[in-house]
Amino acid sequence: MSIRHVAVLLAAGALLLAGCGGDRSAGQGAGQSSAGKRLSIATGNTTGVYYVLGGALADQIGKNIPGYQATAEATGASVENIQRVVRGDSDLAFTLADSAADAVAGKGAFTAPQPIRAVARLYDNYTQVVATTGSGVKSVADLKGKRVSTGSPNSGTEVIALRLLKAAGLDPDKDVSRQALGLPESVQGIKDGNLDALVWSGGLPTPGITDLVTSLRGGVAFVPLDGVLAQVRSEHGQVYTEGTIAKDVYATPADVPTIAVPNLLVVNEKMDPALAGDLAKLIFDRKADLAKVHPAARGITRENAPKTDPVPLHDGARKYYG
Repeated sequence: MSIRHVAVLLAAGALLLAGCGGDRSAGQGAGQSSAGKRLSIATGNTTGVYYVLGGALADQIGKNIPGYQATAEATGASVENIQRVVRGDSDLAFTLADSAADAVAGKGAFTAPQPIRAVARLYDNYTQVVATTGSGVKSVADLKGKRVSTGSPNSGTEVIALRLLKAAGLDPDKDVSRQALGLPESVQGIKDGNLDALVWSGGLPTPGITDLVTSLRGGVAFVPLDGVLAQVRSEHGQVYTEGTIAKDVYATPADVPTIAVPNLLVVNEKMDPALAGDLAKLIFDRKADLAKVHPAARGITRENAPKTDPVPLHDGARKYYG
């Protein structure tokens, strides 16, 4: 065989190997450790806190965990994120604790227990129900007959939105004109006059909500949720707690009582313990950098981070917390 033919064969082989290659860890067992891997972080809507903090976390992973780079992916959030981690499409995911609790129990949107583990409990999400002032909505019950966005399909926002409506005695499929929209579309829908209200679960402040309040200046108001908290907790557990949207967050006339739910960072149970421990450590080593990107990161505490029940901690994270 001539030298030229050998060279051609070697080049073809190299191209074939390159085409079969890949550096995403999720494709090799949902986040199993190996040098030079790219991690995918499932976040949420592009105008939400998950996406902002996910980008900051990806940046810190690339700078501080040798052999890894990371990318924040826009998604429909909680339920979809858990599904992505289980399938191996993403390596890490932000999720609301109520959706994660459903996942490990195999209920709600999940037909069987899901193999997820927590790396840390993060900051709290605050349920934000915003209605146009012209709609006359003063309570969740007042949403009857209104055009309401209940969040992206398979999102944590959708889960809590439906529970809020039911707690107020409303049938989500009959008593409201329900639209399953992401936050950017929901905000635009209110601006365009196509929606009367939206439900959103996110950190404070959420950029999309800030944009809405600033743009309409008095044309929207926050709906208090203290009247349905007891019923939601009675039906769905103590993961739902009393919260407050302080008046200085969105320049509202007064503080708004609401419902808070913790956020978790979750991974597949198969993730390398060493990597899971490195991720937990990174969150606290670089917390100040994360908080510079979004103030919600200030709510992450070393004391609360391991409190992820009923979602089990990953063994690697548990070792880090001691």
